[in-house]
Formats: sequence, structure tokens, C-alpha cells
Amino acid sequence: MPHPLLATLVTSCLAAGAAQAQEVRYRIDPSHSMVIFEASHFGVSTNRGRFDRKEGAVILDRAAKTGKVEINIDMASLSTGVAAFDTHLKGGDFFNVEQFPRARFVGDQFVFSGDKVASVSGTLVMLGKSAPVTLTAIRYGCYEHPMLQREVCGGDFEATLQRSAWGIRYGLPAITPDNVRLLVQVEAIRQ
Repeated sequence: MPHPLLATLVTSCLAAGAAQAQEVRYRIDPSHSMVIFEASHFGVSTNRGRFDRKEGAVILDRAAKTGKVEINIDMASLSTGVAAFDTHLKGGDFFNVEQFPRARFVGDQFVFSGDKVASVSGTLVMLGKSAPVTLTAIRYGCYEHPMLQREVCGGDFEATLQRSAWGIRYGLPAITPDNVRLLVQVEAIRQ
């Protein structure tokens, strides 16, 4: 039988460890979050677009250095600033928005550098296909929002996608290469 003092010490240490490890939930702020893509056009210029409607949540446990993020994207909210190009991108050659109106990223493999999120790996589901994606932090931080009186965490993340992984092959490789740069700016409000 263990010594009573040792048993008390072990119980106290376990309780302290459990108290330090705590998941915190954040809601993604759609007004301060953006999903942007960039792709070369004939090797001369860069086509850019964004998805205006997105929602999601983040769960962080800083002590355990773990987390989970889910971002849902309304594909019909695609905007390049050129209506004819938007229509083409929403059609069957690219995003086939009528059949696949939503895309979803779920990340559950977090890498931290000190207290800051350095990258998030997970799965992007788009056009009915799933492929792995790692979003690497360009910058990341948290602050106390002066108007909301709540903590807000966020950053700028980037990844390079191979669009053919989701079956998007139009114009390969002459018009637009397979590589597409994805930029995700996200701020999330502690709940």
C-alpha cells in the first residue's frame, strides 16, 4: 500500500495537470476571416479569388498543445471581381458549385512553436473528394478585443494545393498550373 503522503502528492499533481489542460472554444469571426486562392495565368499574371461566406470553430488546448478547427465554405460566394470569370469558376470546369455547394476543412494536427500555432494539418473536402492539407502560419497571435471584452486568436495561414487532387483539371498545365496557393486569414472569438 502506498504511503498516504505520496498518494496525496500524486493526486494533487494529477489534479493540477488536469486543471492546466483545458480546451477553449472559439467561433470564427466571418468579418475578420477570409479564404483566398491564387493561381498563375499563362505564367504572366496571377488570378485571384476569394470566398465571401464562411463559418466555423476552433478548439485549442494550449497546455496540451492540441486543437481542432473546422471551416465551412460556401462555394457560391466565390468572387474574383469579374462576373464572367466567377460564372466559369462556379461551373463544371472548376468548382461545380451547383452539385457541390460547400467545401470543408477539418484540421486536428496542430504544431506549436512555443505558445503559438505554427501549422494545422487536416483534410479538405471539396467536389466530393478528400485530400490532406497543411496550413502553415505566416503569423499567429491572440489579444484581448477592446470592444468585445473577449480573447481573440488568429493569424494568416498558407498552403500550396494540387488542384488535380480534387479533380480540377481544366487548363492543365498550359493555362493554369496544378499548384494553387491558398491563403486563410482567420480570427476567432473565445466563447
